[in-house]
Amino acid sequence: MADLAGHRCYFDNAATSWPKPPAVAAAMAASAERLTASPGRGAYREVRQATDIMERCRTRLATLIGVEEAASIAWTLNCTDALTLAIEGSARHARRASQTVHIVTTAMDHNSVLRPLHGLQADGVRMTVVPADPATGLVDPDDVHHAIEPDTVLVAIAHGSNVSGTIQPIARIGDRCRHHAVPLLVDAAQTLGRRCIDVEAMNIDLLAFPGHKSLLGPLGTGGLWIRPGLETKVDPVRLGGTGSRSDLPVQPETLPDRYEAGSHNMPGIAGLEAALGWILEQGVSRLHRRDEVLTARLLERLLTLDHIHVIGPHDTEDRCAVFSVTCDHLSPEAMATALERRGILTRSGIHCAPWAHRTFGTLDSGGTLRLSAGTFTTDDDIDAAADALKSVASPKTASPTHAQAVTAG
Repeated sequence: MADLAGHRCYFDNAATSWPKPPAVAAAMAASAERLTASPGRGAYREVRQATDIMERCRTRLATLIGVEEAASIAWTLNCTDALTLAIEGSARHARRASQTVHIVTTAMDHNSVLRPLHGLQADGVRMTVVPADPATGLVDPDDVHHAIEPDTVLVAIAHGSNVSGTIQPIARIGDRCRHHAVPLLVDAAQTLGRRCIDVEAMNIDLLAFPGHKSLLGPLGTGGLWIRPGLETKVDPVRLGGTGSRSDLPVQPETLPDRYEAGSHNMPGIAGLEAALGWILEQGVSRLHRRDEVLTARLLERLLTLDHIHVIGPHDTEDRCAVFSVTCDHLSPEAMATALERRGILTRSGIHCAPWAHRTFGTLDSGGTLRLSAGTFTTDDDIDAAADALKSVASPKTASPTHAQAVTAG
């Protein structure tokens, strides 16, 4: 919200969104204060009520991404957990069939993709990292096409970069994957809720998402949509109780229980269900247009600042409102510290995406300063952040210690 009273102005929505719609906290409080039982664990009224909340939330997510079968959405702990399920589940299935395994990703992807892939290399899984344009961060769909091999079981790519805000041409990449009959996994952490995502039109086969970013829900929520039929090629990675088919010694094959071992985070799901209700009421198209306005305004202000360099696209066509900047004479950490003194909350560093920073040439100098606007960011917020950054970046303002920090990296 606006920092008009000298309070703190939040620009770290790429990490988690704030504030949330008021209904989110109210729904979570109601879940915690009342007897909210565990879905599937009994048949009494409170269990049925909890099940209704969970299934309404699942149905709202299905509506958001343009699918009819809500059961094809599995709850996960967060987006990282969803990506791990898709990646390790696909690799595990192929290995059990005695197949060699190759997975394609890109230099713009998050450690939530890169680390599972590097971990799987110890099991013989091969990976190819497709490069991105060092100016924009865009990935050429034809490069993905050429990276796919006969034993490729998955292509994983982030829709929106958490470093540069770059929006990838998912539909075109998905078209290349369809040509090879290889599933496309999309990390929608920075986009679902503020960008229109139609999994059919965009040729997506698996969609991973967090509840706490643009979906405006609480931390500790997330999910994975799996194209119906593809569950036969994605093994579960977490096994245990489901409250259904307790007579079986193995995980049920039915969805979503195949992937939902253990009790659910019902306060979190209740909050997410309320957030989704707010988003659907507002309309994603409207929220997308607002995001474009914020992106244009922030880009315009940042590009006019002396000594500040904007990483990634310098137009609004291929980006969302996530911005990384560097300064001629200040380290990212020094900028973040100076901005916080002025009430502007940002994030400095590598942002869990080292290959993206290597692409942009910012890895060895400590990364970048990131400013990420959110659904409730105002024009006044943007002007306050830009004015503060202008002051911080002025050589007259920078202290000798801060000036030296950029060299130290």
